Amino acid sequence: MRCPYCTKDEDHVIDSRPTQEGRVIRRRRECLACGRRFTTFERFEERPLMVVKKDNRREPFDRTKILQGMKVACQKRPVSMATLEQAVDEIEQEIQSRIESEISSMEIGRMVMEKLLKIDPVAYVRFASVYEEFQDPQQFSKVVQMLNRIQRKPQRSE
Repeated sequence: MRCPYCTKDEDHVIDSRPTQEGRVIRRRRECLACGRRFTTFERFEERPLMVVKKDNRREPFDRTKILQGMKVACQKRPVSMATLEQAVDEIEQEIQSRIESEISSMEIGRMVMEKLLKIDPVAYVRFASVYEEFQDPQQFSKVVQMLNRIQRKPQRSE
């Protein structure tokens, strides 16, 4: 592994831990050249999954695109990176568990919206405005009204 500080490729592993239900290995490494420590993550290679875009182009699934979209929607909101990572992990797991090897970008967008609705309503509206390609303020108003109806529903006590 190449050191991100000095770019030498000699290091040793100090600590290894499974994360994300054993799907990822987190390794803490120390560079033998400069002595600085850094963290790497190892994922097993899953079956190739293709995303079908609106124009029918196909590209490989990339979880970082989902995370980036969610980070933009949650900018300056009280949402932790851990919460976003967890949501992306859940989306990725759901996608990987499917039988099909292709998924539409629209379907991924709906999954992201479901997660954001539970995480932060403002982030949900921000993401929805891009995902749904809002053209006028009335579309924002409809989404806000829908959110108000959801929040007013009495919660079941169990």
